[in-house]
Formats: sequence, C-alpha cells, structure tokens
Amino acid sequence: MIRKIRIAAQGVFLLIFLWLFLQTESKGADDLGYPVKIFLDADPLIFITTILASRAWYDSFFLAIFVLVATLVLGRVFCGWICPLGTLNNMVGVLQKRRPPRAPLNLHWLKYCLLIFLIVASLFSLQLAGIFDPISLLIRSFSLAVYPAASYATKAVFDTIFNFNIPVLVNISEFLYALFKKLWLPFQQPFFLQSVFLGLLFFIILGLNLVEKRFWCKYLCPLGALLGVFSRFSLLQRSVSEGCNSCGACTFDCQGGAAPAKKEKWHNTECLVCGNCDDACPQNAVRFGFFQKTLSAPVDLGKRRVVGMILSGMFAVPLVRITGINKQAGAAEPKLIRPPGSLEEKEFLTRCVKCGECMKVCITNGLQPTFLEAGLEGIWSPILVPRIGYCEYRCTLCGQVCPTGAIKRLELPEKEKVKIGLAMIDKGRCLPYAHATPCIVCEEVCPTPKKAIWLEKAQVMNAGGSALNVNQPHVDLELCIGCGLCETKCPVLGQPAIYITSIGETRSRDNQLLLP
Repeated sequence: MIRKIRIAAQGVFLLIFLWLFLQTESKGADDLGYPVKIFLDADPLIFITTILASRAWYDSFFLAIFVLVATLVLGRVFCGWICPLGTLNNMVGVLQKRRPPRAPLNLHWLKYCLLIFLIVASLFSLQLAGIFDPISLLIRSFSLAVYPAASYATKAVFDTIFNFNIPVLVNISEFLYALFKKLWLPFQQPFFLQSVFLGLLFFIILGLNLVEKRFWCKYLCPLGALLGVFSRFSLLQRSVSEGCNSCGACTFDCQGGAAPAKKEKWHNTECLVCGNCDDACPQNAVRFGFFQKTLSAPVDLGKRRVVGMILSGMFAVPLVRITGINKQAGAAEPKLIRPPGSLEEKEFLTRCVKCGECMKVCITNGLQPTFLEAGLEGIWSPILVPRIGYCEYRCTLCGQVCPTGAIKRLELPEKEKVKIGLAMIDKGRCLPYAHATPCIVCEEVCPTPKKAIWLEKAQVMNAGGSALNVNQPHVDLELCIGCGLCETKCPVLGQPAIYITSIGETRSRDNQLLLP
C-alpha cells in the first residue's frame, strides 16, 4: 500500500515540477504569476550553504526549514516521494536488464564526503553546492540542454512533415504543432553555450541507473546525505518483527541500498521510506511506525576521510581563487556582463547556485552560462552575451526567479537606471567611420528615453574620392546602461562595430571608466 501511494506522489510532484519549469517563461507580462522557484526554495542544501557562504539570511527559504522538520518527523520522504530527479532515476532504473540479484556497491560514504566538502567550502565563502545539488542540477540540465534539444527536435519533425506537402498530414501536423506551442514549446527556439556538455553530464547521471538503480541517490547526492543525517533521528522508523527469517528479499528491492535484511545493523540513514521492503517481505514482518525504538548501524566514514574532506574544503578556496580574474581593480573581465540587479561580483558568487533559472526565463536568450570567464568559482553562472541576445529594457524576470538573491528583484523604474556595462565603438569596423557608408542602426535601436547614442554629422571621402555626408555614432557615458541591444542589432557581421563591456557597471565601484 505504501509503495502505491509513494508512486502516485512521485508522479504528482514530477508533474508539478515540469509545470513550474514550463511556466518559467515570459507570457507577455513582466510578472510570471507562479512560484516557479518553489523547489529551489525548499532545498535545504542550498539554504544551508548559501547562508554559510554569504553570511546572510533569506526569508524565502522557510520551505527548506519545513523540509528539514519533515525529515526529522518522517525520514527521507523528500528523496523517496518528492525529489523530481529521484523520480527520473526511478523511471530510468526500470530499463535495467533483469539479472541475478546482487548486493549494492555500498559506496554511500561518497555522498557524505561530498557533503562535508561542500559545507566546509561554504564556511570559507566558496559556494559550490549548486553544481552538485540535485534540484539545481536538474533545472540547469533541463533549461540549458534537455528542453532546447526537445524543442528543436519537435520543430524539426513538424518541418519535415510540412515539407512532404501531403494535405491531410500537413493539416493534422499543423494542428498538433499549434497545440504543442500552447502547452510546452517555447516562444522561440533557445540556444545555449555548453548545452552538449551539460546534456551529456545529465544523461550520464541517468545512465548510472543501468549500473545500479538510483545510483546517484545512493552514492553521489549531497542533498540526500544531508537529509540522511537528519533522518537518523526521525520519529517515523522502520521495524522488523520476530517473524523475519532473514531471507534477504527486501535487500534487492530497497531503493536506498539500506541493507534492511541486516536488522539491527541496517542503515536507517539510507531509507527513503519507499515501502518496497514491506511489499517484498513474504513474512509480512516489516512495519513503519512512530516512536519505535530500532537499532541501526551508524554512518561510519572513517577519521581519514572526514579529515581529508575538511582539509579539501579548506584548501579548495585558495586553489579556486588564485586565478586572479576579477580580483584587482581595473582587471575585471570585460565580457563578464552580469544581469541587472546582480550583486557585486564577490558577493554574487557566494550566492549564485548556477541553477539556470535566470537563463531559462531570459526572453532574448542573451543570458548564457559562463565557462571560465569568472574563474572556476563562477562556472555556469549567468553572463549576458549581447551578440546572442540583449537585456530587454522593460524586463525584470531574472530577478524574480533567482532563489538566493544573487540577482535582486528590481522594480521596473529602478531596473531602467541600472548599468550593467558600457557600449564601445570600434571605429575600424564601424561603417560610417571606416567605410564611408551611412548607418545609424545603433542609434535607432537604443532603448533609453534620451538616446545614449548620439550622432555627429561628418563629411568623409569614399574610395572614389567623392565627399559624402554621414552620421557618426558616439556613446554617452552617463546615459548608456549596457543593455547590448546596439551590439545585437549591429549589421557588421562577426565582430560587431559596437560592443558591450562590463566597464561602468552599477554594482562595482572599481570597474569604472572615469574616476568619480
């Protein structure tokens, strides 16, 4: 009975996750209207590591506290009943070929070592939890790889059917395509840097279920390790009656690899409250109840592993930060253009969990994942790439979906004044300067009420020696907000004639072109 209820709950929560994921997209208004980041808000690992790294409290994380309290009462129900990545691992595990039963690999210590490393690193202000956290990992993988690939493949299929030009088939396909556009396809096809790499990592994690079911959950998930520590003291416990004959039937159906057949030596920290042992027991000897006194084996990592992970977490901080990127005044990476509302870089990195929500919601597809532009510490954090897409002047969605406050939610009048960079003109490529060719595109598209790009009439000579009158663009340092629209629309292909740098950004006192 427990197993059936659990499967139904997993299906419901997975559908809720997918629904909220699809709602993380502009619907025409500058307000999403749905709690799209609720799964991230309920993530205790992100909650704890972000507080430790940034030394700041976040009221929106009350759901994470609720999950911890629920774990103290019910055990690891989040892992077994709610976590969408756990549900996907379950689904893929069904594909595993049937083979003779074998004992689990017993590598549970790996995830506890990873948890210690992440917490110690966060104590020293290095936020790496988002790279390994299952909720952040799933949203990032879906946003930057799975969803774009699924969208592209779907459109390709319908385009192929349309090209066959069979009237009845085309009519059906057009109806279905219009329906899909309303239900789940994006308004425009998204493209992301590193999508192949991120997609491969995700599918490798799913593929590990073919080695052992719920491999990630058992051996690698740091959130599972955190909840496992709390679940050791849960009020709901599993007990075994004297009718148990140690047949071992429960061992091979246990999703957490908790070795339930070992009775008092089983690992209650690995129990996902899945109910499989209850269903599998031929003697009906398994019970789940409150306030039961049950014996179990403690989590034994060994002193060497614990000390090793503590030292690793400590030494990871200087090793990651000796790159020198963004550490000296005037040495900021010019292409590191953060979304409007982003905190100062050092504080931004202590809060950003690389979940990809801001990139998913960006209506121009301009926000992309970094690689090494912000050093190893900032890998997969958001960066604006104006050649791909600009920062929409009247959009504040990225601040609405950020779960940790790395990107502040701005009201529209405030956002319109925030500078994320500054436009620069390459006169060697600009058509009016270098090629005696009229062009005022950058000035025309500039969105600020008073144009940040102004034109100067000039007389130039063309290749034939004739004099021509052209308007040469200039950038107003006070008015330019670095939105990137001019770079996006610049007609000069390849390297545009006008480009955005991070210089002049509001969030930094040092990264300025002119002294105050």
